[in-house]
Amino acid sequence: MKKTNVKPASGRLGIMIVGNGAVATTFMTGVLMARKGLAKPVGAMTQYDKIRVGKGADKKYMKYEDIVPIASLNDIVFGTWDVYPQNAYQAAMYAEVLKPKDIEPVREELEKIVPMKAAFDKNYAKRLDGDNVKRADDGAMPTRWQMVEMLREDIRTFKRNNNCDRIVVLWAASTEIYVPVFEPVHSTLAALETAMKADDREHVAPSMCYAYAALTEGAPFVMGAPNTTVDIPAMWELAEKTKMPIAGKDFKTGQTLVKSGFAPIIGTRCLGLDGWFSTNILGNRDGLVLDEPQNFRTKEVSKLSTLETILKPEDQPDLYTDYYHKVRINYYPPRNDNKESWDNIDIFGWMGYPMQIKINFLCRDSILAAPVCLDLCLLIDLAARAGRYGTQRFLSFFLKSPMHDYTVGEEAVNHLYRQHTMLKNAIREMGGYEADEEID
Repeated sequence: MKKTNVKPASGRLGIMIVGNGAVATTFMTGVLMARKGLAKPVGAMTQYDKIRVGKGADKKYMKYEDIVPIASLNDIVFGTWDVYPQNAYQAAMYAEVLKPKDIEPVREELEKIVPMKAAFDKNYAKRLDGDNVKRADDGAMPTRWQMVEMLREDIRTFKRNNNCDRIVVLWAASTEIYVPVFEPVHSTLAALETAMKADDREHVAPSMCYAYAALTEGAPFVMGAPNTTVDIPAMWELAEKTKMPIAGKDFKTGQTLVKSGFAPIIGTRCLGLDGWFSTNILGNRDGLVLDEPQNFRTKEVSKLSTLETILKPEDQPDLYTDYYHKVRINYYPPRNDNKESWDNIDIFGWMGYPMQIKINFLCRDSILAAPVCLDLCLLIDLAARAGRYGTQRFLSFFLKSPMHDYTVGEEAVNHLYRQHTMLKNAIREMGGYEADEEID
């Protein structure tokens, strides 16, 4: 390894997850099984991907852990918050993503992961009815500022009780209702804090309380849903103030992964696009929450943003002017976590002649999300130890709607292969190697 200023991954890494549902329990179970040698963390870039460093005679391919100090799976400690009180073993069995034979070997460890009471506002997820929620002393819903203080205490207590050296907070809970960016509240940290103390429940989502608590307690924060949370100037200011890295938003797992990888084929080949229709059926708790129109709107905005930044009419007016892009998600209980997506793509080629592409992806939502959770947690912990703070654009590879500074006209990078280059170069630079855009 070359000279690097990244601090070593010493001690225990606490991963505190908002949500104890299908994604979280699949993630935790997989990590616990992998470190016993009973399963393999397939899909995790940090565990499998190799990056070329050097050129010519010095060229070699190395795993991430050989370039930068990545935390070991053996050093991870899990904690969760959830509106339902079931422990991680009970929640994993209930989710029915994994077979009992893949859960039972780590049952004892999972049973010890009992979710803390969630900072929850039912107006943000009307389909959830759990009662494992935080209350003020008088039994009422706590104010937004009380939520922040309670969550900060949770983080401090967890870190102390589990002898953790570092904490990362990951949102793997349901999608909240759509919260448009509201400049009087979201534009500055002072304005956001004033709104929290005034208990502005319209403009301050519960997820913002988790993010605020994490950053002020010195913990990087990852937003795995399409919620308006750390993608506002007030949170960017807080991340700068606390010198903490943030990343978001929305795990890129199935259909959007396909879209961000396939759209570049159309664009690179200079083929035209008339329309792209995407639909999904999903039956888990996420599907239930997204069956509420206000919650679906949050997801829709996230999913729609991918294509428009890859196939741009201003760059190629002959090819991408006025194409129609539609996204649908349908709640269908029989499928549970086994999501199915269909994409119908109407393209045109030489002399304007039409063609069609059909993609049918029968995926497992949490199986795809679990390795993304692991990579995001390990890499944002790495970023913190490297002294990186604010929005971590190199993590865009794992996210549907990557964060960017829209206040100055910056555009998100959604092109999968450009995202991969950004990821590799960040690893190279943190490892003391030169950034490189040469194709591997």
